[in-house]
Amino acid sequence: MGFTVVCLAAALWWGMRSPEGWLVALGVTVMLAVMEISLSFDNAVVNATVLREMDEKWQRLFLTVGILIAVFGMRLVFPILVVAIATLGNSVDGFGAHTIHTAYQAVHEPAEFARHLQNAHTGIAAFGGMFLMMVFFTFLFDTGKKHHWLGSWEAWLSGMGRHRSLKAIAALAFLLVAQWFMPLSDEDRLTVFMAGVSGVILFVCIHALGDLFDTREGRSALIETARRNGAMGFLYLEVLDASFSFDGVIGAFAITRDVVIIMLGLAIGAMFVRSMTVFLLRQGTLAKFIFLEHGAHYAIGALGLIMLYSIVEHVPELLTGLVGVVLIGLSVFSSIRHRDRPISERSEP
Repeated sequence: MGFTVVCLAAALWWGMRSPEGWLVALGVTVMLAVMEISLSFDNAVVNATVLREMDEKWQRLFLTVGILIAVFGMRLVFPILVVAIATLGNSVDGFGAHTIHTAYQAVHEPAEFARHLQNAHTGIAAFGGMFLMMVFFTFLFDTGKKHHWLGSWEAWLSGMGRHRSLKAIAALAFLLVAQWFMPLSDEDRLTVFMAGVSGVILFVCIHALGDLFDTREGRSALIETARRNGAMGFLYLEVLDASFSFDGVIGAFAITRDVVIIMLGLAIGAMFVRSMTVFLLRQGTLAKFIFLEHGAHYAIGALGLIMLYSIVEHVPELLTGLVGVVLIGLSVFSSIRHRDRPISERSEP
């Protein structure tokens, strides 16, 4: 609550400096916060799922240092870096000077900055969309799931997970088909393919490093300590948060061009997501609502599809948020129904 008050006060002060005024600044900040919360609620569920496997030290690090990365890194610094890299070829300055100029442009020439960011949307959406699709496929083909929200169909897909490369193959096949049917120029089609493959590779690399830290007889104490501390889990959660933030940042520029207001509004939403993560983790909500994790991952799959579709057609942020809310709501409803059944009938929803 205190963080929200500070951000709203900052928005009020910043709004007094602009022609639109403080009331508009406050209204837009609240609107952006609500949008970020609706887009990222499923992120909180997945965060809690990963965090419960990490030790307390890394949980605290994610909930403290991680929020700084999420707020200032992904909601402010990242868009500036994307635009700086995308426009570097048109500048005679070095990367450092050009990045400083881009930051200046974000504050003083927001319309031009927003145009450059929108031009980079194809690569951003392909990268983030495919990373999220890998998260979804990993859950879909997980052989360790004890419950199956969609019954025998989901159980069959879970069993297919014994083929370890299946999720990467499914993601790459999906990317190939999707980019082939997109009505894009050859240059944009190549951008979609390269960015999408990069998202898949990053996901695979993070999980490969995590597998390296698996406990094995004879592994060094250093590797065992790193495994327990959850370094790979921390990295995975930060990249996942980045993938979720892509959609929010791009969508925010459709509401306002003021990068300061965007950062404040999305920061409130990001902090709410962290608070929701803590609540789910501490209250054991995932254990009480056994299909909540399912709903969150299906919402992530839907968001990945929407991000890829947004390359060719704009998707309203309201629709994107509602899809996630509906899927999670249905999973909660299914969990309650499952919990109220006799024990002998609880094998499937």
